[in-house]
Amino acid sequence: MTHTNQATHADAQSAQYLTFMLGGEAFGIGIMAVKEIIEFSGLTEVPMMPDAIRGVINLRGAVVPVMDLAARFGRPQSVAGKRTCIVIVELEHDGERQLTGVVVDAVSAVLDIAAADIEPAPSFGTRIRGDFIAGMGKVNGKFVILLNVQQVLALDGLPDLAGADALAA
Repeated sequence: MTHTNQATHADAQSAQYLTFMLGGEAFGIGIMAVKEIIEFSGLTEVPMMPDAIRGVINLRGAVVPVMDLAARFGRPQSVAGKRTCIVIVELEHDGERQLTGVVVDAVSAVLDIAAADIEPAPSFGTRIRGDFIAGMGKVNGKFVILLNVQQVLALDGLPDLAGADALAA
């Protein structure tokens, strides 16, 4: 039991985040949720999906939905550029592992951010929902918005998707 506590204590000291750019702002996702990074291509649009869902991709035979983070944050959909890529994130949902792709403008780096360098999310003044932000990481005098991927990728926040599910049933 002591060994588990030491591991938890070590994890509290710092954590690794994959940082990326989106609309000129730096964001981060905990590295433990990131499975891989792939180039932006092969996207199949699906009719009647909300704006935040760009479509699906075939990832080694699996159908993986792809979310446009810019659209999820209430901004216009991302325009694909040379450095645009899809970050494949794996989360547990209802006891099952779920893969979801997220479109980002460019991947930056994997950073170690000490727990002491993470501030709580501001209660106002951000352009995205507060529950989407896990914290604000201080890196080289600038902030990186650390995302709560469980909340950002939660499909129940997309009313159009619920309507599409009802039509399919």
